[in-house]
Parts: sequence; structure tokens; C-alpha cells
Amino acid sequence: MKEWRLLYELRDLTYRYPEVTALDSVTLDIAPGERIAVLGANGSGKSTLLRVLAGLSFPNVGSVRFDGTELTEDTLAGETFAFAFRRQVALIFQNPDVQLFNPTVFDEVAFGPLQLRWPRGEIVERVQLALRQMEIEHLKNRAPHRLSGGEKKRVSLASVLVLDPDVLLLDEPTAALDPQSQSQMIDFLAENHGAKTIITATHDLPVVGDIADRCVVFDAGRVAADGRPDAILHDEALLLRAHLLYRHRHRHASGVVHSHPHLPGPHRHD
Repeated sequence: MKEWRLLYELRDLTYRYPEVTALDSVTLDIAPGERIAVLGANGSGKSTLLRVLAGLSFPNVGSVRFDGTELTEDTLAGETFAFAFRRQVALIFQNPDVQLFNPTVFDEVAFGPLQLRWPRGEIVERVQLALRQMEIEHLKNRAPHRLSGGEKKRVSLASVLVLDPDVLLLDEPTAALDPQSQSQMIDFLAENHGAKTIITATHDLPVVGDIADRCVVFDAGRVAADGRPDAILHDEALLLRAHLLYRHRHRHASGVVHSHPHLPGPHRHD
């Protein structure tokens, strides 16, 4: 029988910026292989949570443990643990320009393996595989800063997939993408079901059912709900409280104007 374990354990975790509390007494468990959508309006704490899970920010109060080891500045200062952790956990920022700085796409994807001093032949093979996986082989000689937003996101994802991390942390991966690029991103997240732990911060509710098996809703830095996507997405009162629905107003042919809660995306009037 396979032993069940936790990958992340957050206990009463609070993170404060000088002007605001971003995470407020958060307690959360994450098991290996879960696909979790972290839902919330802008400013709800989603991006800060990902930074904490990535070991880039550390709580003012409470703790976060990764595979049994507490993530602190001291533990991540240790070369052995830091190397293993950075190899296992990858964060994809909402703005891909933050991550892209090499002269070509090939160089961008090869940067991580070069830092790890992999053999040249292995680097070339793994880079080509990552480019093929993200369907960007034709871009390998292009300058990343000259690509479209969707292409940049796929390059930034390829640059971490080449290292084959166990955990992917994605901050608004479908934001500002054209429909084709958004579909490709959703397909990637769906295809990796169970292969990796994938935690996606988003407020794009229509894609949640395709990319996650569990939803954690944040509101003002606190966990407002935790459950299956179908239950969360049908809880209209919860979504309204978390500012994930908006009031859609429209006029009928009779001239009557009324409003009702509405998910982002296309809809119809019966």
C-alpha cells in the first residue's frame, strides 16, 4: 500500500507587506500530484501564496513546510536543500518578461541546465524536447522579447519544464492570451493530470473545471472555501463574496432592465 504524505503544510501563516496583510492565518495542506486552482479577485493573496510556496517570500507568523522541511531563509541558505528544492519547484510569473532575458529562445530554455552543468548533449536533447512539448520549436532562434504574449508564456514554461520539476506554480497562466494560446495552455495543464503537482492562481473561472480537481478560494488573504470545482463554481453566494462574479445588466425587448450575477465569459439570454 502506497504511503500517503503531504507535500506542503501551511499552518496559521500570515504574510504582511508594509501597507497590507496579504495572507492572514492561512492553514492549508497540499498532497503530491494535486491540481489546485487558487481562486480570488485581484489583491486576495493568490500571488503572495505562490511566492511563499516557491520559497521566495517567508511568513511573518506561522510556518510553511515542504516535504517535511520548514521553508525559511536559513534552510534555503543551505546549498544541499536549496539545490534540491529549486530543482523540484518552479514558479511561472504572470508577466513572462520577468523571466526572459536571454538572446534567443533556445538560450532561454537552455539557461537552467547550463547552470546545473549538465552534459552538452543532454542539454540539447532536453531543450529540444521542451520546445516540442510547448510547440515552439520554430521559435528557437527568435529573441524572446520580440514574441507575442502567448509565445512568451510558452517559452517561460518551457524554460522550467526542461528541468522536469515536480511542482509547477502558475500565476494567471491564461491571462491576456488569445483564444488559441489559452487553449494550448489549458491542454497542457489537463494533460499533466497526476504527473505533477500543479497549483494555478487564477480568477478565470470558466477554465477551472479543465485545469483543477480542487479549488481554494481566497478573500482578503484568508481561505474562504476549499472544495471540488463543481461545488465551488455553483456556490453563487461564495463567488459574490469573493468578488469572482460581476453583476450583468441588460435590457429586454420589452424595455425592462435587470441584473444578475454572471461568470466572466460568453453567455446567452433565454
